[in-house]
Amino acid sequence: MDLDRRELLVSALAAAPLFVPRSAWGANDRLSYGLIGAGGRGRYLQENFQKLGAQCVAVAEVYEPNLQAGLKATPDAKGYVDYHDLLANPGLDAVVVASPDHQHCPMLLAALDAKKDVYLEKPMSHSLAESQRMIQAVRRTSQVVQIGMQRRSAPSVIKAKEIVDSGILGKITLVKPMWNWNVSQPLNNSPLPGKLDWKRFLGAAPDRDLEPMRFRYWRYFWDYSGGNMTDQGTHLMDVVQWFTNQYPVRSAVCFGQKAKNTGSEVPDVFCAVFEYEKLMATWTLNYCNSYENDWSIQFQGDEGTMIINNEGFRIWKEPVPRNPDPVQKMAAPIPIETHIQNFLDCVRSRKEPNAPVEVGASAVSAPHLANLAFHQQRQVEYSSAIP
Repeated sequence: MDLDRRELLVSALAAAPLFVPRSAWGANDRLSYGLIGAGGRGRYLQENFQKLGAQCVAVAEVYEPNLQAGLKATPDAKGYVDYHDLLANPGLDAVVVASPDHQHCPMLLAALDAKKDVYLEKPMSHSLAESQRMIQAVRRTSQVVQIGMQRRSAPSVIKAKEIVDSGILGKITLVKPMWNWNVSQPLNNSPLPGKLDWKRFLGAAPDRDLEPMRFRYWRYFWDYSGGNMTDQGTHLMDVVQWFTNQYPVRSAVCFGQKAKNTGSEVPDVFCAVFEYEKLMATWTLNYCNSYENDWSIQFQGDEGTMIINNEGFRIWKEPVPRNPDPVQKMAAPIPIETHIQNFLDCVRSRKEPNAPVEVGASAVSAPHLANLAFHQQRQVEYSSAIP
């Protein structure tokens, strides 16, 4: 393997790109953007971009009902089926990409070629090789690219990171990210109520006849995503690595099963174990149970424990008694607005956003490695997984 290519990914967090300023923005200028992918997540982003003053002037979507829903939210926007046609619109300052994972890399590369700034949903890539390619492509340009990992801009998470950096937990030896959510069920394969451009949805994915469930639940098929592993794992493993300054992951093992999501290719219950230089991490997901519903991450140090979740964080000092009260607590939701605002500010200032492509690559690297371990049914080392 080319050493320079490996160092690009392993040392990515230290990158310091230079941006070329564009023409000056006025104080009241509105950023005009195009939305690529107007499914539920895309329309949620569209709503929040508009709340913060950005103007959606174009929507690209391969499924007609989603396209119409996206245009309904912004009646003056122009609709497209092919995202390349949207990128040819000269009135766009930026694009928001909320497509299935397998389209992230080609859409980012096309947007960069069109000289657009990009807000790209996570997980950034569909593979470790794509991560390298995307970093290289972004750093050859002057474009601002933010990966949609909103914990990087969440005040409560940033505060928790500062507290961990203070050393209050002592030597952290084990971190336990977890996600419980009782939503798993058999996949619906009934006909789609609306026109779908299936070939455009597939893109470079293997050609096959349309099965409606493959579009409805694209995240449950390996051709289009990394499954629940990279969907939720990108968020949580990023926090693990960010808080502990441990990167890259050394190796991973993973076991999982399809418990209730009949028709799916990806597990809805799994456990992955990650080896880092100075700690271990266990990442478990169960979509068949709602105990301690939603996500949480437990940091275990020899001087204290921190649990962080969607309500904020709590800290206990060692030794931890049974049913203890926390010694420090902060409650706050994880907002999307602060992350979007950071992107909008960086489009104006040309500064580095909170979640650039190096962070996106780092965040998804451990989940990608765990998927390789799951498929190969063995322990996989990171050094051998990078092409």
